[in-house]
This record gives sequence, C-alpha cells and structure tokens, in this order.
Amino acid sequence: MNKYSIILFCVLVSMFASAQKSVIYFEVKEHDFGKINEADGKITYVFDFENKGMSPLVISQVQASCGCTTPTWTKAPVEPGKKGSITVTYNPAGRPGIFNKSITVKNNSADEQVVLFIKGDVKAKQPTENDPYPVKMGGISLKAKVVQLNNVNKGDKQTRTLDFQNTSKVPIKLAFDNMAPYLTVTAIPEIINPGEEGKINLTFNSKNCAQWGLISDDIFVIQNGKKIYSEEFKLLLAGNVIEDFGKMTLDQKRKAPILEIPARTLQLGDIKIGTKRIGKFTINNKGQSPLEIRSIINSNKELTVRHGKMSIAGGKSAHIVLELNTKNLTDGEYKKSITIQTNDPDNSYVILVLNWTVKK
Repeated sequence: MNKYSIILFCVLVSMFASAQKSVIYFEVKEHDFGKINEADGKITYVFDFENKGMSPLVISQVQASCGCTTPTWTKAPVEPGKKGSITVTYNPAGRPGIFNKSITVKNNSADEQVVLFIKGDVKAKQPTENDPYPVKMGGISLKAKVVQLNNVNKGDKQTRTLDFQNTSKVPIKLAFDNMAPYLTVTAIPEIINPGEEGKINLTFNSKNCAQWGLISDDIFVIQNGKKIYSEEFKLLLAGNVIEDFGKMTLDQKRKAPILEIPARTLQLGDIKIGTKRIGKFTINNKGQSPLEIRSIINSNKELTVRHGKMSIAGGKSAHIVLELNTKNLTDGEYKKSITIQTNDPDNSYVILVLNWTVKK
C-alpha cells in the first residue's frame, strides 16, 4: 500500500468514525422570558433536544454562567432518534433589570459544546402594605438594596432616595463607607429612633468621575459605628455615564470625529488549550476632531485588553490589542465580544466580536 492509499484510508476511517457519532440537535437555543415580576419568584424554561446521530448521546455536564441560574438535564444516555431535555430555572430575587445568561452543554456528540441562552427583564418587587420594607439590614429595613441611576450625562448630577425604617428596639445612627469621590451619601435623620422612617440620599456627581460607560459602586452601611463589610450591609449603586451630544453646536458636529473600524469581527483561529494568542482591531478617525475612546467594556476573564492611544487625532489610526489566554477554557468554539464607547456622535457604542476554537 503506497502512502497515498494510506492517507485515503485514514481519511475514510476518520469520516466513518465521525458519521458514527451522536448528534445533538436543539430546535431552540435561546429563550426570551420577556418582562417578568420579581415578586412572582423563579421562572423555568425547557430546552428539548434530539439525538440525530448513530450512537447514544451522553450529556456529561451543564454549566450556567451565574449562580442565579440552575440547570437540570437528562442524565441517561439518549439513544439515536430519541429526545431529552435541559430544564433551566432562573431566580430573579434581588436582581431587578435586564438579564442575559448562558448555559454550556458538554456532551459526547460531534458538537461537543453547545451554548444555550435565556434572557428577560425583571420588574422589581414592589413593597406591600404588610411589608413596605422587605430588605433586612441589621437594625433597619429598606425598600431595596440596588439603586439604579440609568443614564447620566457627563457633567450632570443625579440623586436617588432610598426609604428605610428602624426596625430595632434602639436608636440607630447611620454612616457610610467605601464611597468613591464622586458619591455623596447621607441619612435623614442621621439618628433614627425605633419604629421611625427615614431616607438615604445618594448623589452621583459625574463631573468628578473619571469613568465613562457603566459604573457600579458598593456602599457599606455602618450602624452605630459597627463596621461589617459583608453582603448583608452593602448597597449597590449602578448607572451609565454617557456623552450629551445634544449640546453640540453645528460647527462641532461638522468637525466631529468619525469612527471607522475596517473589521469588527476578529477570527483568532484554532488554539491549543493552555496557550495564548494576540489579536488586534484597527481604529481609524476619519473626522477632524480627536476621537476619544471613552471606555472599553470587557467582561471576559480569558481576554486582556491592551490599548495604546485613547485619543486619536483626525486622519490617524490606533489599535486595540487583545490577549487571549486559554488556560481555563475547555475545548470547543467560542464567540465573545467587547464594547467600546467613543465621542463619535454616530458611533458612541460599538461592539467588537472575537471568534476562536480551542483544541486539545
């Protein structure tokens, strides 16, 4: 047998082995719960799948991206032509707002890793007459622990008020710790007697905030001088610092920066587990005024973002360099994204996508 025959034989064997594998098929890979109420409790969706292959299908692991999402699945081998299911339960308690969660399904099919998605928008639980302050925090009770600022134009202030009540049997003096220089938090009254109600005023001054885009600050509530830095005594303030393009003059609009990215999707190719790879996006400014990269939002632990100039003169270019580390990844296909915020009125937020495949 010559070498070409051997190669052909190996290819045929490989093709035959692949044909004999199980094939996992989901008709639906994403479910939108839409608007839901926090007060209604946990919600569940069932993803059905079918084995369209030639051998038994085994689900070895199903992993959610968040502890708030719990999956259960068909544990027994699924024979060819038969069906199984993955049940996903999301707990909205204490998580008002939009959510988007992934569920990774690891199995022995030709597609060894499948990613499912659930999303929705949680409406915060409203206080009832029987329990107007449902959140317990030491000697006080509050209406909520999360304070949403929504969008804040750079240079503006926003204030939110959080109602609370002293549910203890002694007077309580409130103070606050771990505050950024752009936050002011006060309690009215500063000392509150048992059974009385009060207000916590939180003011965000974006002028003193160097950050752009999403902000998230933890504020710890100190009661009678006792400092406890735990989840129970923590408030979360969240918002989004944006550019106010409505204040631009006609001349400023004419000279505005113009963002151009030749390729918004980057293919990193096949990568061996445990190795690293570098990729980059080119950023061009086709306008006259400097293009400012306000922020780069990256929630991917395996990706490190390196950037050069955050200010790009008219007619110039710069690069956003990303380093991928596959040390903690499993084999399979990956699709991740980062978001950049700029001062281009027509491209203030741009999503960049990276694709790669990890192999053993």
